[in-house]
Amino acid sequence: MPTLKSGPGETRRQFLKKAGAATAVVAGAGLLQVPYSLRGDQSDPPIALVLDPADPLTKIAHEQLFKPHEQLFEPLSLVKPDPVAWAARQLGEALAARQLSFQFHPSLDAVSAGQTAILIAGRTSLPARQVLDAARLSLPDSPECLALARGQAQNRSVILAAGSDERGLVYALLELADRVNYAENVAGMLKTVPPVSERPANRIRSISRAFVSDVEDKPWFNDRAFWPAYFDMLVSNRFNRFNLALGIGYDFTTGIRDCYFHFAYPFLLGVPGYDVRANPLPDAERDQNLQMLRFISDEAARRGLHFQLGLWTHAYQWTQSPNANYIIEGLTSATHAPYCRDALRALLTACPSISGVTFRIHGESGVPEGNYDLWKTIFDGAAQCGRRVEIDMHAKGMDQGMIDTALGTGLPVNISPKFWAEHMGLPYMQGAIRPQEMPPRNPRPTGAFKLSSGARQFLRYGYGDLLTEDRRYGVLHRIWPGTQRLLLWGDPQTAAGYGRVAGFCGSSGLELFEPLFFKGRKGSGLPGGRDGYADLSQRPAGGDFEKYRYTYRIWGRSFYNPDGDPEAWRPLLRRQFGRGAEKVEQALASASRILPLVTTAHCPSAANNTYWPEIYTHMPIVNENRSHPYTDTPSPRRFGTVSPLDPEFFLGVDEFAKELLTTTGGRSGKYSPAWVAQQLEEHAASASANLREAKSKVPDPRAADFLRLADDITLQAGLGRFFAAKFRSGVLLALYVNTGYRPALNEAIKASRGALAAWTELADQAKDTYRHDLTYGYDKNVRGHWLDRLPAMDQDLADMEKLLESHPSMVSPDQNISGKAIREVLSPPPRPDPARLAGFHTPPKSFTRGHAFAVTASLAGVKKAPKLAAVRLRYRRVNQAEAWQFVEMNGPGADYHAEIPASYTDSPFPLQYHFEIVPLAGAPELFPGLHPGWQGQPYFLVRQTA
Repeated sequence: MPTLKSGPGETRRQFLKKAGAATAVVAGAGLLQVPYSLRGDQSDPPIALVLDPADPLTKIAHEQLFKPHEQLFEPLSLVKPDPVAWAARQLGEALAARQLSFQFHPSLDAVSAGQTAILIAGRTSLPARQVLDAARLSLPDSPECLALARGQAQNRSVILAAGSDERGLVYALLELADRVNYAENVAGMLKTVPPVSERPANRIRSISRAFVSDVEDKPWFNDRAFWPAYFDMLVSNRFNRFNLALGIGYDFTTGIRDCYFHFAYPFLLGVPGYDVRANPLPDAERDQNLQMLRFISDEAARRGLHFQLGLWTHAYQWTQSPNANYIIEGLTSATHAPYCRDALRALLTACPSISGVTFRIHGESGVPEGNYDLWKTIFDGAAQCGRRVEIDMHAKGMDQGMIDTALGTGLPVNISPKFWAEHMGLPYMQGAIRPQEMPPRNPRPTGAFKLSSGARQFLRYGYGDLLTEDRRYGVLHRIWPGTQRLLLWGDPQTAAGYGRVAGFCGSSGLELFEPLFFKGRKGSGLPGGRDGYADLSQRPAGGDFEKYRYTYRIWGRSFYNPDGDPEAWRPLLRRQFGRGAEKVEQALASASRILPLVTTAHCPSAANNTYWPEIYTHMPIVNENRSHPYTDTPSPRRFGTVSPLDPEFFLGVDEFAKELLTTTGGRSGKYSPAWVAQQLEEHAASASANLREAKSKVPDPRAADFLRLADDITLQAGLGRFFAAKFRSGVLLALYVNTGYRPALNEAIKASRGALAAWTELADQAKDTYRHDLTYGYDKNVRGHWLDRLPAMDQDLADMEKLLESHPSMVSPDQNISGKAIREVLSPPPRPDPARLAGFHTPPKSFTRGHAFAVTASLAGVKKAPKLAAVRLRYRRVNQAEAWQFVEMNGPGADYHAEIPASYTDSPFPLQYHFEIVPLAGAPELFPGLHPGWQGQPYFLVRQTA
């Protein structure tokens, strides 16, 4: 039986009849009953859904579900949104879909003997307290907590679905609905509901979806059937915020082609007193856009979902853009700010369910940086709308003047920096930004980017200096879609790691740019939808997001509770893949870890519109003069000189080659490209092996959902083998360049051939599956197909092979060192598990600002402790604009001591530190380092005493 959905103007009676159900009304109670005909076993009475009438959390739901008979004909679209009533209906729909009848009851007194009763209540409800206390279950008095339990209330056996507040109660109801949906035996599941209490790890758990293409995005934007299904999925997975991003299609005002919604106001409404238009947009279409935005934001509110509107562009004049499809008319520099203020106020008034607005503040917004008066005027539009609306500011170029301007409105303020630049790295807050993002010594830029290209450029791709202990704003970290934006992603372990780190230094949480976020950007949209499939049999039937249901499920639930039960996501896989579910989970998890490790270890560009490792534009290993797009990387711009995205913990290719040739003990404990290559190969092999086993166990290996998954896992495994071989080739060539040792060149060529073979194989795999023009921008490095990248790889290999002819073999100064270096590249020694040093150091709970911070470590409690030559303490304030410091730790025997000076701790920042441990024998290592699976925070974090 399909899921029940209410249509425009549909009444409650029509809503129930749509499923073939009649409405029975019990006099005096307004009871809604789905008839017995929906049940498989008609001998059982209907399941009673009971809303505690004395509970303030269920008051509005009570009013809506138990109305007089004549009010049943009121259109649902006109009913005041009540998330609890909506979630209760979702539970009822889930029961009906499993052929179980249900009744809404106004109290437990109305429940008949023998009926299964589900009590819907808040934490203060007396019946709920009876069940919670008997189950010895705590439901915290904090936002969005939920509890499920069986017990006795008012002498009746009940299943309790409880919440600490409205959202918590919604999550409890949806969790129970989810279990009904996926249970093999619903009746048995309801009899054995185990007690559970959960609280959110992060205050904000957000998904952002962008409108960037007139061609590709109008269909879903205007689809009234799409939004309820999409929002149902988000809320069921415990996301609590949705951000619709407008105006993010371009970074600058030049080269504009498709600019629908780019400067959003005139595409949404006419503002009295201004004759501003997006020419040639008809007024009727403009008005329809506003109606659609009202519908979308109201549907979000109906489910208790915070609706955030992103207005990323406030430019109204395009330059060097003869092919722009719309031109903004009627604005001048004098009317720009007041028009934006009045348009924003009118927009927020017309759409009362918009709860916040996201602004891009830096020069790419079309407003020169430092123009505080203009932004104050625009912000006044939010301040004057008659309700509290959150101001969310993109962090790039942010300075104190801009922060003060926003705080001056009296509205809640968030600042949102990028997490791992415009990519997705490993699940920890990066230790350091790349050298090219550090503050310049003598910043003198002027013009529109005088801050983000000057003294504040360290905020381009990270949190910068925003995480002060005394801040008066929230910090929300955004995961951008540069690393992976097409292939299916799903690793519960990595998602949980992100859930744990999202609250870093008191941050508010995470916003994830959804899969396909930039599809069709910069006028590159093509007819046929966003999903990218050439093989139409693999196209998801319910919309492009259907492919990524598992992705949303593990992200949302991990952001909410990173230590949650794996059964939170596994039922979906079992429903799809039966006996193959376990191997599918393992295969996809291994494949999904590959690209985040590549991004962390090697980042030729922090910009998503330049570096796209998923469909990688080749960067030459040999000749930096070969064409490539990577301009924000050190010179000479070739593969070996590229910085890791976290240079505190990872080595670049040329850096590692120099360490290998060092004879004076100058090795670091950082993670090397050879180690990265080994990890990539292991996970590629694991993904492929588990996929083969899954294929032998799934009910139908030719089913579309399995073919989609299998293709994407195979492609990611191929990417792992490609990058592993290329990292090795880059290091081996660097060894040759530094020594002239010909065997190193031979091995570099062999590895490069392996990389080319891996790419050729994966490109052939994708040849018939995906379109040959996958467009995420207009430039060729963000569009095309894997097949397009082969010629540059061929060319680079040819350049390497020419070195055999043009560079005669030279004698290495020390062939033993060179030979040993080659062996370490090809087969790196295993890194010790940091867990073996458990007990070496326990961080203090806090430190006092302006006081020396003593750090002690000891081998006394370490089992099988290694003999050490030295221990170095590396430390930094949690400020990415600063460089890491280090000090040699003193101490006789097993105990080590160091002190961070009082002058250094006298700042508003927390402290982070880690240890570089140098053994008497073997390579240096880091502590705490990354745990197996590349998990955990590789440093200690200590905050200031309150």
